[in-house]
Amino acid sequence: MFELTDAEILEAQDWSFPVPISYGPGRLAEIGQRCLAIGVAKPLIVTDRGSAGLSFIARLQDYLIQAGLSSELFFDVSPNPRDDEIGAGCKMFRNGAHDAIIAIGGGSAMDGGKSICLTANNDIDLWAFEYREAAPEISAEQAFPILITIPTTAGTGAETESTAMVTHVEKGMKFCVWHQDLKPSLALLDPELTIGLPSTLTAWTGADAMTHAIEAYLVPGFHPLCDGAGLEGLALVAKWLPIAVKEPDNMMARGGMLVGSCLAGIAFLKGLGLVHAISHMIGAEYDTQHGLTNAIVLPVVLRFNLPGLELKVKRMAQMMDLSDHSTDAFINEVERILDEIDIPTSLRSIGVPADCSHRIAEKAILDSAADTNPRTSSVGEIRVLIETSIKQAR
Repeated sequence: MFELTDAEILEAQDWSFPVPISYGPGRLAEIGQRCLAIGVAKPLIVTDRGSAGLSFIARLQDYLIQAGLSSELFFDVSPNPRDDEIGAGCKMFRNGAHDAIIAIGGGSAMDGGKSICLTANNDIDLWAFEYREAAPEISAEQAFPILITIPTTAGTGAETESTAMVTHVEKGMKFCVWHQDLKPSLALLDPELTIGLPSTLTAWTGADAMTHAIEAYLVPGFHPLCDGAGLEGLALVAKWLPIAVKEPDNMMARGGMLVGSCLAGIAFLKGLGLVHAISHMIGAEYDTQHGLTNAIVLPVVLRFNLPGLELKVKRMAQMMDLSDHSTDAFINEVERILDEIDIPTSLRSIGVPADCSHRIAEKAILDSAADTNPRTSSVGEIRVLIETSIKQAR
């Protein structure tokens, strides 16, 4: 595989695909001037409760002040964002006469910020934006606010699109919402912002990125843009994730992970699979950390999905620099990485009870990610995957 040099991975880079992306250590300092350049006057900063008091929020606010911009902070976002929280964010946006949203933080902040963008300038119900429904018509008067995304974890990959996972409180299910006309005007990738991330969250979010790359690449269909992004994302994550966990101040590892995560997020525009379908519904019911749940379930679903996909397995094994390109060797390497970064070996160990498997399976088969799984499955087959993941996933 192509190897980045030390100099390249630490240099500032600007990319225009699929949205404007600014990458490089220290680039958060540019945010004020970047806002002015795209016409932002009064942004609403959206983050999650756990990030509200962290230093990068204060730094972001200071940089905006230095540019002469005022802002407010909305942080009433759960680790698994809820539909009732999105309504509260829209109210703050409107009451404050804001013109843009800066979503900063992990996946929950990204999902919260994008969902608020979808509904801030209209009276359309959030669930009208559900991924599998016909997209609502948006008039010029209802144009979406400017959206800027700043990920502070290397995992979700949610910074280049409008897709967001939100928990429907009444149904106890997660759904994907989006609109094709909502695109970030800027995704700012600053690996310095991930330096303070605890080793557990580095591992969990990094495993999420690995899952995105693998599941997206396995989705059937011809989409070379997403497939290329998924394979290169997998190569970067496989190389740098264990190093980032062991050496949290290693800027090259943090940079490699942030770019790998972004690429994997671009890849899953093609779709995902049963790992996410199961994880979404477990997260909706038991409020588990999404990347951690994905990481535990991943090997079980790979053993179910990979037979018959040997050519794709070979490509993934090559990107992970494996000499043995067999399915067994590939799964063994994924499990070795999960062991190295201390991912638990069962859902039971993170509080998922044994008696939920059938109910979760019935919900998971309705998830949009189940639609693009490479192998057709029944509720019964998904139930077995869940039961195995609860008892002993690897």
